Amino acid sequence: MARDIAAILGADKKEQGFFEGNGYRVTWTYGHLCTLKEPHDYTPSWKRWALVHLPMIPPKFGIKLIPSENYERQFNVIDRLFADADEIVNCGDAGQEGELIQRWVMQKAGVKCPVKRLWISSLTDQSIREGFRHLKPSSDFDNLYYAGLSRAIGDWILGMNATRLYSLKYGSAGNVLSIGRVQTPTLALVVQRQLEIANFKPEDYWELKTVYRGATFNVISGRYSDERKATEALERIKECMLTVTGIEEKKGREAPPRLFDLTTLQVECNKLWGWTADDTLKLIQSLYEKKVTTYPRVDTTYLSDDIYPTVPGILKQMTPYAPLTAPLLAMPKLPKSKKVFDNSKVTDHHAIIPTGQSPERLVGNERLMYHLIARRFIAAFYPDCEFMQTTVMADVAGIGFKASGKVVIAPGWRAIYQKSGSNLPEAKDSSEEGILPAFVKGESGPHEPSLQKKATQPPKYYTEGTLLRAMESAGKTVDDEELREAMKENGIGRPSTRANIIETLFKRHYICRQKKNIMATQAGIDLIGTINEELLKSAKLTGIWESRLRRIERGEYSAAEFISELKEQIERIVHDVMADSSLRRIDAGQQNDGAGPSS
Repeated sequence: MARDIAAILGADKKEQGFFEGNGYRVTWTYGHLCTLKEPHDYTPSWKRWALVHLPMIPPKFGIKLIPSENYERQFNVIDRLFADADEIVNCGDAGQEGELIQRWVMQKAGVKCPVKRLWISSLTDQSIREGFRHLKPSSDFDNLYYAGLSRAIGDWILGMNATRLYSLKYGSAGNVLSIGRVQTPTLALVVQRQLEIANFKPEDYWELKTVYRGATFNVISGRYSDERKATEALERIKECMLTVTGIEEKKGREAPPRLFDLTTLQVECNKLWGWTADDTLKLIQSLYEKKVTTYPRVDTTYLSDDIYPTVPGILKQMTPYAPLTAPLLAMPKLPKSKKVFDNSKVTDHHAIIPTGQSPERLVGNERLMYHLIARRFIAAFYPDCEFMQTTVMADVAGIGFKASGKVVIAPGWRAIYQKSGSNLPEAKDSSEEGILPAFVKGESGPHEPSLQKKATQPPKYYTEGTLLRAMESAGKTVDDEELREAMKENGIGRPSTRANIIETLFKRHYICRQKKNIMATQAGIDLIGTINEELLKSAKLTGIWESRLRRIERGEYSAAEFISELKEQIERIVHDVMADSSLRRIDAGQQNDGAGPSS
């Protein structure tokens, strides 16, 4: 990124740790150069793990350089450049984490000169140039920094204290029980689902169906829980004719799928190809760095109004998709839907879309992912799919039946998912399923009834995709798009951190994979069973904390209040756990250093 920015600014002379030229010096960090201090940095006695020291709450939190020769060398370069600068432009990733990383570096270096902010959603040359023409005051992003700082301090307070507390109180010798503000409620979701499956008692039921003129009719009254009644109904209709009593036709419309936010993209890639959330995040980050898609760590499926005038230009540049974009570009004016463009649903960044830059260099999974994003972007501007929903009512010996089917009248956006001249795998198009023959009210004839014995099914194990959805909605299963958007405020974790949280649980051996399913290990089940404090394991309560962090970002809530509440909560948790007189022990089955807090 530094190289791209330097090239545009004319800083074309490569020095040790920076580029220089045209009055600019461009330098870089490697992710986090700084971190919050560890317990022993505040008080030497805190180095030893002991219940007597808990809770550890420093009077003032501080930061330090991450001890690494490379990091220290690069920081010294940055420090020296800052000292000579008239002005600094913060070009960190335009999000909460990027803001925190660069602010900490500036804080550590004791920056005194004015600071501006480059805020861009893609790394194309045009976007970088435009961003430098409209640099923003650093103070515009103070609340973003306070939210990131509150998140880091909150994770430290809960992670450091609860991990030591539970390890010392319940851990077996040499084992660390890792507790975190987001990872523990996420583990609780997996454990809860697993226990629901383990305790599930299947119940038998019977389904009465009949086939008439090739169409399957289902009994209107629903399933039978009593086999005797189901068999009686079957016998009753066997020798009787089926009569069509009513036909209802209703026109329906299906809007194009929403644009991608990070979670939706991770869910879709997991469903289609079994990719992990972390795999998807790495791939979309790579596409962003290759300038073919926009900023990926986003939690909105909307675009802001100012993107609307740029869309025809993007579509025009997407030459591999010319057969699909041609109908849109031929329109006098591109449609503008509130389901795509809504300023009130966009904060820092808009949904993930193509930039228009050529994807020619992409291969393998990167190409697959780009194709997925490109088609969804094009589909967003196509008309709705129109269909006719037909419901046929019938009667056999006084028992009501119905059959339903759908006929597509105008495919609209679904045409995008039919053959597009690409050699990439096509998404399944099921719109032609369930087409019914033409029926006439009053017609009658023989039919083929059947009775099927079935059993109720337990809930399904989480996959990585469904677990991401559960994290996004604080444990509630939500399919409705409108409701999903409303619930994101109280989701646990951020889109950018959820993949890492899941990976952390794998590394701690609290969860494991069985094919696509995510299962809790015995250590994970035991840990959640030992934690009595709802605050530590409730997805709903963690979702409320996440909502407060978002409010800090918007300037509606105080960072000091958030930290103060967490301090009170950890004091209460320490008191309650210490008061537990049971002799429970958990074997985590592995050893880890537990040095840092885990969100």
